[in-house]
Amino acid sequence: MTAHEIRRQFLEFFRTKGHQIVPSAPLILKNDPTLMFTNSGMAQFKDYFLGNAVPPTRRIADTQKCLRVSGKHNDLEDVGFDTYHHTMFEMLGNWSFGDYFKPEAIAWAWELLTEVYQLPKDRLYVSVFEGDANENIAFDQEAWDLWKPIVGEDRIIRGNKKDNFWEMGDTGPCGPCSEIHVDLRPRAERDRQSGKELVNHDHPQVVEIWNLVFMQFERQWNPAKGGNAALIEFESGYHGNRDSPEYKAARAQKHSEVTTLKELAAKHVDTGMGFERLCMAIQGKLSNYDTDVFGGTIAFIARESGRRYGEERSADIAMRVIADHIRAIAFTIADGQLPSNNRAGYVIRRILRRAVRYAYTYLGFKEPFLHRLVPLLADQFADVFPELAAQRDFVAKVIQEEENSFLRTLEVGLKKLDQLIAELKNLPASVERVADRGGVIDGETVFELYDTFGFPVDLTALIAREQGFDIDEQGFVRAMQLQKNRSKQAAATASSDWVIVHETDRPEFVGYEELETQARVVKFREVKTKTTAQYHIVLDRTPFYAESGGQVGDTGVLQGSMPDAQLLVIRIIDTKKENDLIIHVTEDKNLDSLLTTFDLPLTAKVDARQRLLTNNNHSATHLLQAALRRVLGPHVGQKGSYVSSDTLRFDFAHFAKLTDEEIRRVERIVNERIRQDIPLNEQRNVPIEQAKALGAMALFGEKYGDFVRVITFDRDFSVELCGGTHVPATGRIGFFKILSESSSQAGVRRIEAITAEKAEEFVTDQSSMINDLKELLKNPVDLRKSVEGLLEERNRLGKQIEQFEQQQLQLTKQHLLGKVLISNGLRLIAERVSVSSADTLKQLAYELKAKVDHAVLILAADIAGKPQLAVMIADELVEKGWHAGNLVRELAKEIKGGGGGQPFFATAGGSDPGGLDRALEKGKALVLGQP
Repeated sequence: MTAHEIRRQFLEFFRTKGHQIVPSAPLILKNDPTLMFTNSGMAQFKDYFLGNAVPPTRRIADTQKCLRVSGKHNDLEDVGFDTYHHTMFEMLGNWSFGDYFKPEAIAWAWELLTEVYQLPKDRLYVSVFEGDANENIAFDQEAWDLWKPIVGEDRIIRGNKKDNFWEMGDTGPCGPCSEIHVDLRPRAERDRQSGKELVNHDHPQVVEIWNLVFMQFERQWNPAKGGNAALIEFESGYHGNRDSPEYKAARAQKHSEVTTLKELAAKHVDTGMGFERLCMAIQGKLSNYDTDVFGGTIAFIARESGRRYGEERSADIAMRVIADHIRAIAFTIADGQLPSNNRAGYVIRRILRRAVRYAYTYLGFKEPFLHRLVPLLADQFADVFPELAAQRDFVAKVIQEEENSFLRTLEVGLKKLDQLIAELKNLPASVERVADRGGVIDGETVFELYDTFGFPVDLTALIAREQGFDIDEQGFVRAMQLQKNRSKQAAATASSDWVIVHETDRPEFVGYEELETQARVVKFREVKTKTTAQYHIVLDRTPFYAESGGQVGDTGVLQGSMPDAQLLVIRIIDTKKENDLIIHVTEDKNLDSLLTTFDLPLTAKVDARQRLLTNNNHSATHLLQAALRRVLGPHVGQKGSYVSSDTLRFDFAHFAKLTDEEIRRVERIVNERIRQDIPLNEQRNVPIEQAKALGAMALFGEKYGDFVRVITFDRDFSVELCGGTHVPATGRIGFFKILSESSSQAGVRRIEAITAEKAEEFVTDQSSMINDLKELLKNPVDLRKSVEGLLEERNRLGKQIEQFEQQQLQLTKQHLLGKVLISNGLRLIAERVSVSSADTLKQLAYELKAKVDHAVLILAADIAGKPQLAVMIADELVEKGWHAGNLVRELAKEIKGGGGGQPFFATAGGSDPGGLDRALEKGKALVLGQP
């Protein structure tokens, strides 16, 4: 049975059980601050479990793309070394929202595995939750009783909280689970030892394939025990290895102490079956990578690298790493997350660079290779995850650019390591160096290579050993842990549980029609970081637009009359979306008591001016995208945006810099549409398929429901799916002006623009600047020609100055050659010189070195009020232990500065030009031994 058939049969099985089949959510979660990536099948349904949203049906099934490379669920470092861990994987799942529970979930799981997939019953084991006395959670007797007649007691394992109580984070939905494990070992091994003894012991052929989670609880912070703040305090005070079992156990204990479990109003079922492991079991393989899920990719890698999979361990690991990582990289980019230097983008960049390192080091790929795998993946998953096939060229281009960039960085890192080792070998014992006397490269240097150049520790160690050096692995671990601790502490946020003030079915957003409305506080919480203290407030009804889709959140006020007739004013500085909740953020102080007891309606009032200006920019962004597609072609697709009251920024797929003429054409089209005063056509609750039939542009990486909002400005020009706020007609925008066009990422261009008053101010300022320039140039007839003439004259004068400086340099050199001091075979020149730049000072030092044997040169200069020192030492003196860097550091103290460099040449700068003469005298004394 092929992987395609296995997936299809799963979905068809649950369709016959009354489940609605839904598409996978994107790998990037836009409105859930607790998760960076979709790391489980249930992530997109979180609001249904919490009661914040109503599911479209009570039974759902799907196959979900998941990524586990950060946070609690992090499998990255295991990938490639074993046969079953992955970064991205598919999670097959079926869900019940307050409908069926344990009896149906268990019976259907067994039916699918043994009757449809025909897995041998004698190879399957199940586990149930044994209970936890510390948290007063009972043994799952119901699950035991349901499994017993199916598999018998001898095939049921009592699992502890770590294995059989599922939680997706520090807080949120959770509950006991039953895992189904399969024993794939040969019969001889099964006869020697029961598979029951190997369940949950990391045996590569005795693995979990399905987890049936019974959502009964919601974990919440316990304010009485300190809540999140107490856990952060514990983490901040822990200075040991955070990857150790001791730390994990201590943290779990602390986590239990500062949280409580609350029964959910309705019981749910959340099951997750690893697709890759299931294929391994059904296809009779001993590794996920041996199935047809990865077979085609690995065969391509092997063929292109000239190697055979299965012959060499290091090459096999590299092939598995690449085959796994390319899926995570490609699908995450297709879902809208580009590699970058922060948060999710940095994680993707790390994964990509890990794959490039393995390809470079163990398979010999010195040129970009990963991007060539994208078409293979796109074809393989076209019927289940079509977003990659729709963007294959764009995704491949982004990956290729990232590969090129990192291969250059990798080459620089290799040169740095080679230079370091050469210095350690050649420098005498008297010279400072980064290794100790025993030839060990210190841990901080190893960490710098890892952090800055992406060097894995084993690669650094391998190169070092080849040259006769070791590395300080413990020092590296300490440096790595220090960085992790710093990052964790910097990001620490403490939030209390929600305080419920009024019950409501679901908060209502009325901001499309109203900027002011009456509302009541539903709930609030206090959130603290190291620098701020905020309150998050949820209203039953709000006109405030929450930050989403690139549009910033509204600001404004909440107003109300106090019982003593005083006016209550709460300033809202931002509005954010957390899952499906609209959260009003304020930094006003001491609101707990007031919000808890205040029972009168509030007036929720949006800052109307800021909203209207934001509307201008958001609608202009739609016009901009349509104009770009007209000018550049239909491949243009949005890759990110930012819309505020001041500006708009639009990122889009395109591989070349826009010409000036293209920019002018785009501006002209947008402003034509503005002058046409096209009315807004807003359609709500449009079936998604109908919206697509209208030609509405959807964004890759966005999760759309069955019904969507469509924004149209002329059906033949701009039709988009959008939840943002807009102008009633394009004429309100007034005027549109592009400020800049640049590269945002590989394959992505960025336009920054302004509208309305800001655009008018910009044009007025530019016009005033031109008028001022004309006046300065005595109102020439042709301003451009006059400026070009000035530039030509400036270049001519610059060349003359350069020639004069070179003449002066030669005169200075001849003068200095007459100032040589000779002592014990050394020739010293220690003089103050007049030069215009540090480069000229360096040139002078090199030219003097070429003229003077056994030279020690100390040159001092005041360059535009900044003291500069240069030290040059002859090669034969360097071989005897002289070091220009050590000498210049000592002299730099006289000018209140610092410096360094290579053994033969070094420079220093400072803040005290008056110390230059002292530095020269000190240099003479050190070199010649004079008093």
